[in-house]
Amino acid sequence: MKHLLRNIASLGLGLSLGLSISLSSQENTKSYRSDFDYPLLQDVLETVETYYVKTVTKDELVQAAIKGIFEHLDPYSSFLNHQELLDLKDSNRGEYFGFGFEVASEKDHISIIAPFANSPAEQAGIQAGDIIIKLNNTPTTETNLADILNQIKQHSLSHQSIRLTLKHRNDEAEFEVMLKPSTITIQSVASKLLDGNIGYVRLSSFQEDSTEDMVRTLSQWQGTQLTGLILDLRNNPGGLLDQAINIADLFLAKGRIVSTSGRFFDANSDYYASPQTMLANVPMLVLINKGSASASEVLAAALQENGRAKLLGETSFGKGTVQSLIPILNNGNAVKLTIAQYNTPKGENIHDIGIKPDIKVVSETGSNQKNMPIIDAISARTDVSQDTIVTSAITWMQHHDE
Repeated sequence: MKHLLRNIASLGLGLSLGLSISLSSQENTKSYRSDFDYPLLQDVLETVETYYVKTVTKDELVQAAIKGIFEHLDPYSSFLNHQELLDLKDSNRGEYFGFGFEVASEKDHISIIAPFANSPAEQAGIQAGDIIIKLNNTPTTETNLADILNQIKQHSLSHQSIRLTLKHRNDEAEFEVMLKPSTITIQSVASKLLDGNIGYVRLSSFQEDSTEDMVRTLSQWQGTQLTGLILDLRNNPGGLLDQAINIADLFLAKGRIVSTSGRFFDANSDYYASPQTMLANVPMLVLINKGSASASEVLAAALQENGRAKLLGETSFGKGTVQSLIPILNNGNAVKLTIAQYNTPKGENIHDIGIKPDIKVVSETGSNQKNMPIIDAISARTDVSQDTIVTSAITWMQHHDE
C-alpha cells in the first residue's frame, strides 16, 4: 500500500496532495472532556522529565507526545506550528520556498510524485515516478524514511543544498542531482491554442485562484470554433477541494461531481453541477499519469463518469481522502486532519487504486513530459513534438468519431 508523506520536500509544508478544506475556529474551541484521563499523561511527562538520564524539557516531551499522536494516524494528518500554517496558506496562493517536489512512500522507498513547475527539482531533470536512493550519500531504507524526509525539510528551512541519488522508474541506472532551495511561484493555469484549433490547458495545481484563472482561459476561446479541448492534469498533486469542484462545474451541466463521507455532520456532502457551462459542445480529453492525485482525481473522475471527457494516459495516483485545516487556540497553530473519504460520481472509492484512463498511453521512463515546459515547447513549435502524450491526444482528437 502506498502512503503519501507530508509535503516536507517542497517547503517544509507546501501544497499537499490532500484534498483540503477548512473548518472555522469556532468548531474547535471546546475544552477538555471531563472523561479524558490526562493525569496519566501528566504523570508520564513528569516522571521522564525528572528521572531520565539526560535532561529533557517538558516542552520537548509535549512536542514528542503530539508527534506520537499523528504517527498513530494516517500519513496525511499533521500538527502545524504557526510558521508551517503560514507556509501552507502561501502554498494555496501558489508561493513556495524549497526544492519543489512531492513525495510518497511505497513499501521500502521514497518516490517522486511530481516535480513542481519551474522548480529546482524540475530543472535538475527529476521526473514523476523517480525513486530516491540516497540523500547526501545516506541510503533510504524502510526504517529511516521519516528521518530522510525530516532532513530534506531542515535543509530547506536552513537554505542548504541537498544531494539526491535517484533512478527513473523502469530504469536501473542511478544518477545524482544537487538541489538548492529557492522561491517558486506556480501559475496554476496555462494555455495554448494548437494547430487545428485544439485548445490546450495545463492545470498544475488547485490554488485559491485556479477557478478564476480557468474561467479567464476558457473565455478567450468562446468565439473560436474549437475542434477539441485537452486538459492536462499530469503531475498535478491536488490542492483545494472547492477549486476542483468549481472547475468540474464549469464543464458539467448536470450530475454529481463528488461526494464525501465522515464521522461528523459537515464531513458528509454531495456536490452537484449547475446548468451553466463553458465550451459545452467541444470534445474533451483529460491527460492523467501517476503524478495526478487527489483533487486532480476528483476532477478527472467527475468528467469521465459523467460522460463529458475521455481520460488518456496512465492510471492516476490513488488518493481518496479529504483533509481539513482546523485552527487550534494555542499560538496560531493548526491541525491538518483527515476527516472524510471521497467517492466518485458513481460511488467508487479510488484510494490506493487510482483512476484508469479510457485510452492507455504509457509515458517513457516515468514521465517523458516535464510539466509546465510543455507550454514553452508549444510556444516554440506548434507540433508539440517534444511531448508524445500531447501528440497522442492531438492524434486522437483528429481521428475519433463523435
